[in-house]
Amino acid sequence: MYQPPHFREEGREALAALVRAHPLGLLVTAGPGGLMANPVPFLLYAEGEHGVLRAHVARANPQWRELEAVADCLVVFQGPEAYVTPSWYATKRETGRVVPTWNYATVQARGRPRAISDAGWLRRQVDDLTAAREGGRPEPWAVSDAPEPFVAAQLRAIVGVEIALTDVAGKWKMSQNRTDEDREGVAHGLAAEGDAAVAALVAERRP
Repeated sequence: MYQPPHFREEGREALAALVRAHPLGLLVTAGPGGLMANPVPFLLYAEGEHGVLRAHVARANPQWRELEAVADCLVVFQGPEAYVTPSWYATKRETGRVVPTWNYATVQARGRPRAISDAGWLRRQVDDLTAAREGGRPEPWAVSDAPEPFVAAQLRAIVGVEIALTDVAGKWKMSQNRTDEDREGVAHGLAAEGDAAVAALVAERRP
């Protein structure tokens, strides 16, 4: 990933927070079947030097076989993003030498994958994923709410994915390359359009 120094994010907590807030990662492989990409919801575990990602895919999805054939893979997590019009820049009024751009936060995680068919592992994974998404609801659903024979049949229809991460790279492109006045204009413009998340990141991400 292209990472100019002023956009690079190396803080492990910030990287993990984005993954947990935006867990639907794009799983990318380049195996015998060629380039393949699928959106998959992941959970990040604080294990090893860089962490471990765990998920599952449908057994009918050919990508799990690609995972068995490759030494590494890539998962891309997309965080907040927004179009930035040059009309928000003070520089536009001063010189006119401005162009549009896009602000975004993203994490790219690389690692060694393995496909898992063990029923016990799969049950733990779907339990963990369900708890992560249902835990804050007033009446959370649990896997155990479904009939056990039904759950067993569903588990036979999926394959687990575990990726021991070897590198995690973050990029927060939030107008850090602009003047203070331009950044203030961007933050104000985004907030006025209702994009509070990116506006807040522009305001706090100063060079």
